[in-house]
Amino acid sequence: MSTTVETARPSVIVAIDGPSGTGKSSTSKAVAAELGLSYLDTGAQYRAITWWMLANGVDVSDPEAIATAAAKPVIVSGTDPSAPTITVDGQDASGPIRTQEVTSRVSAVSAVPEVRTLITALQRSIAAAATGGIVVEGRDIGTTVLPGADLKIFLTASPEARAARRSGEVKGSDLTATREALILRDAADSGRKTSPLAKAEDAVEVDTTELTLQQVIECVVTLVEGKRVAA
Repeated sequence: MSTTVETARPSVIVAIDGPSGTGKSSTSKAVAAELGLSYLDTGAQYRAITWWMLANGVDVSDPEAIATAAAKPVIVSGTDPSAPTITVDGQDASGPIRTQEVTSRVSAVSAVPEVRTLITALQRSIAAAATGGIVVEGRDIGTTVLPGADLKIFLTASPEARAARRSGEVKGSDLTATREALILRDAADSGRKTSPLAKAEDAVEVDTTELTLQQVIECVVTLVEGKRVAA
């Protein structure tokens, strides 16, 4: 009678960066779920702190006011890819953080160095606690938050493709206005002084313009599995 001993798959930290509308969230969640990894949406954390500031009367056009209030809210992120959660001071924030008001202000809030320092520390602690491995998605993960990640992926897509995807997510939205808003956010995120949106030198770039979501997921899963084999 023979017994089979399963070998634990090596832990792997995957950083997935890129601008809005490239499929980061959908891809990251699906890859994490398929490979049994934890998942972290870092953009949700910046949205959460922005929502808290708007709800508490902080002038989000004033960097000093933002910096002063940055450490006040307690943000907790759940890392189950099948049901990711985020709370602020114990309150479920998953819905409120997706409003247009938050979307229009998050770049300004996230550009404040004090905010980025606090949220980056939170993200690193979550990644360190994910003993089985984690997929972390955002805009500065491979360059700033987790520069030592085992695998770095940078998703791109044409502005037109990204705008079409975003418009499909929001009923009644104007395609041209959505495209212009994405381009403006790209400029804000890429141009900020602290941890700008950028592709890490050792990142694998995946252009999702002509790919279906499933094709992108399969591509990333293959990259992760290849990294695990090489570990």
